[in-house]
Amino acid sequence: MPGDPGERASQGVGVVRYESRGTCVIAARGDCDLHSITPLATALKAASEEHSKVVLDASGITFADSAFLNLLILTHRTAALRLVAPSPQVRRLFEITGVDTLLEILDTVEEAVVS
Repeated sequence: MPGDPGERASQGVGVVRYESRGTCVIAARGDCDLHSITPLATALKAASEEHSKVVLDASGITFADSAFLNLLILTHRTAALRLVAPSPQVRRLFEITGVDTLLEILDTVEEAVVS
């Protein structure tokens, strides 16, 4: 219920899109959950429709839930998705759910762009 002390207030997600060596890079910052994922979903959908490879710089993502995982899987179906530098918490979510075996996770944007 809104206003409950235990409820997590969504900080939202900020998205920046740019190109590096002809590869589309999306940098996301903030919380990626059901209530805030729309800007990232819109950016990844457009990028995957325009490019065969998309890099998601996840280094600024502070929280992620199943909506984020679903978005990554859907994007992976339409483009070669590379993830960069997720936080330890987000990386753990990938490990628990097996997403780390599905997607390529790299340390830097440069590595992801050339992979």
